[in-house]
Amino acid sequence: MSAPKHCGLVAIVGAPNAGKSTLVNALVGQKVAIVSPKAQTTRAKLMGVAIEGDTQILLVDTPGIFEPKRRFDRAMVAAAWGGAEGSDIIALVVDAKGGIGGKVTTIVESLVGRTEPIWLILNKVDLADKTKLLIHAEKLNALLPFAETFFISAGTGDGLAHFKTQLAKAMPEGPWHYPEDQVSDSTERALASEVTREQLYLQLHAELPYASTIETEQYIERQDGSLEIHQQILVERPTQRAIVLGKGGVRIKEIGARSRIELASITGKPVHLYLHVKVKPGWDEDREIYRDMGLDWVD
Repeated sequence: MSAPKHCGLVAIVGAPNAGKSTLVNALVGQKVAIVSPKAQTTRAKLMGVAIEGDTQILLVDTPGIFEPKRRFDRAMVAAAWGGAEGSDIIALVVDAKGGIGGKVTTIVESLVGRTEPIWLILNKVDLADKTKLLIHAEKLNALLPFAETFFISAGTGDGLAHFKTQLAKAMPEGPWHYPEDQVSDSTERALASEVTREQLYLQLHAELPYASTIETEQYIERQDGSLEIHQQILVERPTQRAIVLGKGGVRIKEIGARSRIELASITGKPVHLYLHVKVKPGWDEDREIYRDMGLDWVD
């Protein structure tokens, strides 16, 4: 008789740039969430599927929790808290290098009184001041007695194997929700948009604010097995369009080239990627775009 299966849901929450997406990718064993040094890279909740022995761990990667200033911000924060609903464990990821500021303590205070087991994950320990790690852990546990505390580096893998094993042990008995070879609940079409958005962030840094998004208009599998992808990069102003295009179109070509390589690596297929930059003032007030992103419209 085979061993019983286990399956559970883990909500990964935290302030922007705590390393939540890097952690989800590391636990899954391949890229399912985009990563950049820019805060608030993750916009909607996304599920990564990790396997440890007979256990399937469903990891909900949520947007960073911050003080929202506009509708789009409120929708992202709502998605973050929504991702924690009904989870078997809430894992609060804290940037150990950045220390404990007001953003972190506000999130901890928001978690007080929840009925789910809450684990504290101090991340980026490879970059942190080692003498302060225990002090950080003690201060946070004084605000909220966490069920477990872990010290890890999602970037280097330090402490990750032990953390994954403990997560698996905590998951309830039950059937797996996804096939063994499925690593995410995201569609390839949605992932294609995210990969190009990641390149926008990585290549433009502070030049382009959050006033941009990607729409995948066509996602076609050609008869030869290759993929043909047409995407629109939406920006709010003509000056932003010029930034994305670059002098003589050099920037958009580089964004396209790197996105193509990344998508070919993820899908295992040759990719033909066509990018177009469109000025659409107020795109972040378009209900359809919210729906396509997997965000709820909030008032």
